[in-house]
Amino acid sequence: MPGPVFLEGDSVALRPIEEDDLSFLQAGVNDPTIWRAIGAPEPVNSQQEQEFFDDVVCGDDSIDLLITVDGEPVGIVSFWPGDGAVSKAELGYWVAPDHHREGYASEAAELMIDYGFRQFGYHRIEARVFEYNDASQNLLEGLGFVQEGAHREAVFVDGEYQDVRWFSLLEDEWEKTA
Repeated sequence: MPGPVFLEGDSVALRPIEEDDLSFLQAGVNDPTIWRAIGAPEPVNSQQEQEFFDDVVCGDDSIDLLITVDGEPVGIVSFWPGDGAVSKAELGYWVAPDHHREGYASEAAELMIDYGFRQFGYHRIEARVFEYNDASQNLLEGLGFVQEGAHREAVFVDGEYQDVRWFSLLEDEWEKTA
């Protein structure tokens, strides 16, 4: 049974991830479109997805929400709060290929960003994107993120080393656009 809606936008609703959602998540992270975009090239079986749920989703080190449309799962959006003196978090997301180019990732990210700045008082939200993921780079830039730099050849995907591009958005930059 799905959990209650936590954040709601015009088209998407974000709710806590439940154990019943694990088959959707496993199918997503095993889809080549998704695992290439998030840098997780190893296949994930049901036991590993259960461990992700138990260790990550149910842990205290991240905030992970399911993106839904009309109650059906379409993706995931997450925050990984940082350690240190600066109040910050890293934003991550993916949307199932059948739902690409419908604006769901943008709306979900926008809801999370606003939640992070308003509820947690984050000063900075970061995101990293592989150099070949133009859609994600465009999404971040559309939300006001600025590319700060790149970690050159930091990951190995599809037989090649790829750059990881880092983006950030500061609270005062968000307030100007919100």
